[in-house]
Amino acid sequence: MNNTTYDVRFWKTKTYKGKKVTTHTVRWVVGGKERKEPFRAAAQAESFRARLMTAARAGEAFDLGTGLPLSWRREESALSWYAFTVAYVDIKWPYASPNHRRGIAEALTDATEALFTSESGAPSRDVCRAALRWTYSTRVRNNGGPPADLSEALRWLEQHTIPLTAFNEPGKGAVLARGVLDRISRTKAGELAAGNTANRKRMVLNNAMEYAREIGALPANPLKAVKWTRPRTLTAVDPRTVINIEQARRFLTSVRKHSGRGERMEAFFGCMYYAALRPEEVVDLRRTHLVSLPDDGWGEMRLTNAEPRAGSRWTNSGQPRERRALKHRAEGETRPLPIHPELVALLRAHLKRFGTGPDGRVFVGPRGGQMTDRAYLKVFHEARAAAFTMEEAASPLMEVPYTLRHAAVSTWLNAGVPAPQVAEWAGHSVDVLLRVYAKCIHGQQAEAMRRIWDATKL
Repeated sequence: MNNTTYDVRFWKTKTYKGKKVTTHTVRWVVGGKERKEPFRAAAQAESFRARLMTAARAGEAFDLGTGLPLSWRREESALSWYAFTVAYVDIKWPYASPNHRRGIAEALTDATEALFTSESGAPSRDVCRAALRWTYSTRVRNNGGPPADLSEALRWLEQHTIPLTAFNEPGKGAVLARGVLDRISRTKAGELAAGNTANRKRMVLNNAMEYAREIGALPANPLKAVKWTRPRTLTAVDPRTVINIEQARRFLTSVRKHSGRGERMEAFFGCMYYAALRPEEVVDLRRTHLVSLPDDGWGEMRLTNAEPRAGSRWTNSGQPRERRALKHRAEGETRPLPIHPELVALLRAHLKRFGTGPDGRVFVGPRGGQMTDRAYLKVFHEARAAAFTMEEAASPLMEVPYTLRHAAVSTWLNAGVPAPQVAEWAGHSVDVLLRVYAKCIHGQQAEAMRRIWDATKL
């Protein structure tokens, strides 16, 4: 019995706009039987339909069982996008930080949504994304089989992503690459993503495509063949978020008065404001880092490590935080910085009352455990609301703890401390420092205008 036919006709793609999802359904007839294939993105539907029409015009036979060109059977044996991304994640895992691993997973999850061969029998979007997040954690994947509720989705993903060789096809490869770039430029809800987010994800995908070229899976990086406008990114600190010394003192007093837990956090937030520590650096602060805490005057600290929070899925230990080298520094490199007299007093009082936790950790919870994000964020927001006026609380002023660090660096720069010295204390390069804090350096505009006036007046 002949299971093939050359009798193929095409109908107009049908678009259905639902309340939450828009579906583009490609429709064609093979041997008198109607075929349908739904897609979420119009570009995917257009690409799929174009491939079918190209095969038909080239005189290819179509399979009566699948409704697809016979030549497509050969593609099933090619390396799929899904299999490739799993291999890429495993190669990157040993050398990437937990936060970078999470970033890789986020970028690949979004990109994969644009590279399904069909949506026939697809699990829900949330289940697919959960399955991909499980897949892209090498440690979790290697520690046993998938959860029962994700097994079916994983089987579907293994069979329904494009072969990597599809990026090689004239015309189609560019459509696929553009579809991927469009997807990573939008949020899950379909809105334009922040420029920083889109650029970060593009860097991940570009690196993945370069890896595909390196192993011979692709002859060239398909993303480089697409003209893509890089979204504008926000790099400079907004001066409206930066508090002054009077507001900082009000806030720290409010933290202390908040609760017994708040009393443990006054010096915690003080380290961010007076010493420009990042939250992950304060969490890791040990008694041995406090080189000098004199009775009067300036002290000194020397940081050695940080414990950024990435989530248990992305660390080697399975804990939410993992101790690492300081940001922008090599393993074993330290960062010295001065301790403001007011912070010296806060730290001395804190150590006298609460002592230290395991491994000499300065800040711990009431039961000796690590200071968690949930605990200090709750105190931060409630103390902020209590310390600020209604107008201040409704403004962008100090909306997140990290802006305490911004306030510290801005204060140093405005006090006239040379940029190289501020950069060393803050753990930045001078170039990044001046670019990020350019809008927070006050007084230079008036001086610049005075010099122009002096140069041009009669």
